[in-house]
Order: sequence, then C-alpha cells, then structure tokens
Amino acid sequence: MKSLLFQFILVPFVILNFVNNVNAGITSRFVREEWPSVDIPLDHEVFAVPKGYNAPQQVHITQGNYDGNAVIISWVTFDEPGSSKVQYGKSDKNYEFSAEGKMTNYTFYKYNSGYIHHVLVDGLEYDTKYYYKIGDGDSAREFWFQTPPMIGPDVPYKFGIIGDLGQTYNSLSTLEHYMDSGAQSLLFVGDLSYADRYKYNDVGIRWDSWGRFVEKSTAYQPWIWSAGNHEIEYMPYMNEVTPFKSYLHRYPTPYLASKSSSPMWYAIRRASAHIIVLSSYSPFVKYTPQCKWLEEELNRVDRKKTPWLIVLVHVPIYNSNEAHFMEGESMRAVFEEWFIHHKVDVIFAGHVHAYERSYRISNIRYNVSSGERFPVPDESAPVYITVGDGGNQEGLAGKFRDPQPDYSAFREASYGHSTLEIMNRTHALYHWNRNDDGKKVAIDSFVLNNQYWCVNIGDEVSLLGNAISRSD
Repeated sequence: MKSLLFQFILVPFVILNFVNNVNAGITSRFVREEWPSVDIPLDHEVFAVPKGYNAPQQVHITQGNYDGNAVIISWVTFDEPGSSKVQYGKSDKNYEFSAEGKMTNYTFYKYNSGYIHHVLVDGLEYDTKYYYKIGDGDSAREFWFQTPPMIGPDVPYKFGIIGDLGQTYNSLSTLEHYMDSGAQSLLFVGDLSYADRYKYNDVGIRWDSWGRFVEKSTAYQPWIWSAGNHEIEYMPYMNEVTPFKSYLHRYPTPYLASKSSSPMWYAIRRASAHIIVLSSYSPFVKYTPQCKWLEEELNRVDRKKTPWLIVLVHVPIYNSNEAHFMEGESMRAVFEEWFIHHKVDVIFAGHVHAYERSYRISNIRYNVSSGERFPVPDESAPVYITVGDGGNQEGLAGKFRDPQPDYSAFREASYGHSTLEIMNRTHALYHWNRNDDGKKVAIDSFVLNNQYWCVNIGDEVSLLGNAISRSD
C-alpha cells in the first residue's frame, strides 16, 4: 500500500521536474524577521534541572554499534558519582535486563564537570521499543527508545538533519519543529552548544545547559554526532589547549565498530542507509589515519544491503555564501573523486548559517596545470546540502555571492531543519523546513534518486513550487 501511495505521489513530481528542469538556481528573497540571536537565559524552563538528589540530567543516546541494534546511553550526575547502570526492558516499568558502563569527568579552566556516565546497551532486538531507567531511588528517571529495523535494501526510514543549533529562541523553534517531523533519528552536522562563545567557567556551564535543552529529544532517539569548529575550544588564555576536550568527554561515538582510530570519524549502518561521519578539523590528506580509514570504509559499503550512502561533514564542500566561502576546498580536492567513484547519494554539512542545496556537479577534471576550471554538471556526483541553520547566537549568514553559481540549486538565509525519508532502495523524499516566525514551513523539497540503483533514471525530481511562490 505504501509503495502504491509513493507511486501516486511521484507522478506529479515527474511533471514538476519537466517544468523546473532548468540550469538557473533560485535565491530566495524571503527575509525573516529574526528573533533575537541571543542565548536563552539560564533560569528559563528549557534548562530546568531535574528534581531530586543526584538526579540524572542531560540524557542522550546514540547508536552503539555498526548495525543499529545497540545504543550508548549517556547522562550526568552532580551530587555524587552514583551508579553507571541502565535497567531496561520491552514493557513499561518492567526492567528485566541491565547494563553497566563507566563514569568520567574533566576540568575546564576552574570548572569541574559533573560525573558523566556512558553505558553501552547491546544485543537488542530490531524494530522494538525499549524502556529504560537510570539513577537511584526516588531520583531515578525513565525514558524509552525505538531500535531501527534490521538492515535491508528496501527498509523505509526517516532521518532528521540539523546543524549549528546552539541554545537561542531560534534554536528552540528548530528543535520543537524537528520533534514534530516524525523523524526516527537525527543526523547532526556539528556545532552543538556554542559554549565556546563564553569564557572561563561559563564554558562548562553552557555545555550543561545545552545538554538539558536537547534532552527532550536526545533521551528518546539517537542523535548521530559530528563535530564542528565550535567544539574545538582551543583557548590558550585559559590554559585550555586540548582540542575537543568537552565534546569528547560528553558525546561518545561507536567509532571502534567501524575500525576507526578516532571518535571524530566513523561509520554506521542504520535501516537501509550507510552513514559516514568525517571530521573537517582532523588531518585528512593522503597518508593520514582519517584518509586511510575513509578509503577502507568506502570499499566496505555494500549497496545491496544498504543502498543509501550518506556523508556528514561540518564544512560544506560546495558553498556560495560569503560566509566560509571555499573553506571546504581542501577536503574537496582530496575526497571528491572518491565520493563520485563510490556513488555517494548526498553530503550534508553545516558551518554556514543558512540553507543551500546544489545540483549534482563535480570539479574533478581540474588540476593546477590543466582541465576545466569550474564545476560542471555530473550525474555521478552527490547532492550537496548545507543545513547550518539551526539557530545559534551568531545569527544568519545573509550574504550570498552574486550572481548565483550554476552549481547552486536553491539557497535561503533562514533557520530550519531538514528530513530525509527513505522510501525504498531507489527513492527518498527530502524536505527543508523553514522556521517562519515560530511556524514550520516546508520550502525546498525533492525526490532523491539513489545513485547505485537509479543510474538510468536521470535528474532529481524537484518540488520547488513552494520555494518559487514563497520567495516572490
């Protein structure tokens, strides 16, 4: 029935593709009346500390192994270490299983973190709702999560995508809209708390507030993490020179499961997708560990099991905004040819505080002595999408380069989030949703053709009717 419905939806999309299959991209003329790009005050209810002695807070889960039938559950306690134990089961308040983890903490300047707990819960059944309990006595807290379906080529699944979130009122609007999207897990493309915008002890305090801020989503579904520049926190004036110190203590990744040597880059398989997370701020040129790992991981991808190949990275490979223009050029020069050879479907990035989607283009024919100097249409290339528009306190990147480059399909400086709904091995539905003065408004949408299974189908079917009418 779902397949028939998808075919019914697809017919008008094909007609729209005939109408909109033109080279010129769209720069939206929409100008948002921004809410203040300032962080929400610490006494606001979105940062409320759970009641009770040593109550667990900042609860979040992420995928715990390569194939999705494990989670890492993390939380923080402040009064004392307490137990690093998770009780869980398949019915509410019936916790027939338990798992033990480990506790860590750290200092940042004179800030002492709480006791940070990480517990791997593995051996789970696929496509099953689990209830879990953490903490002790009357302060214990209870949550639940749903495991993904077993890996398979035609398994439907819906991902959300957010980047550069922060903790402003705009961030809150994005988070609440995302939670209404029906997405089953989130792909996060870096820049979490923006705590590095503060100094001294306030850095750690704003990491804690952000953990409580996102808990209403992160405690119930996996967020797949990648790091951005605001996680580096290189602050010599405070004698803090260890990059990613706060991030690595707080947000674990299942990097060992994909044979990675660093939690900064790793891969997972979930439902019908193979997701590769890269680090823009770790060495990636030839002979480095990240480069060698990526080459091996791309060769491990089995498109007959996981047809959809998705890459997450913080810095956009292609970007036509004045903000951070060409910062992704070095990674493009190293990896673009691999992305095309291995038929990557889509690459999501953040960093630029605006939204942009590219056509399928490449620049692999260029070198320093010969070749074409500009990106050209390439049906074998990924679609590049920038979603660094979560809502942080630095505000929007409102200045795009003029004229709009040929590779840019649609761009707008607004806050929002995206979803990618995989229908089967050949097609997925993509939507970008603008936060329009507190309301979720679908603006840019298209049907994404799978690069491995749809080699002869042609260009993506664009649904730019909303974008055209709303930007006029």
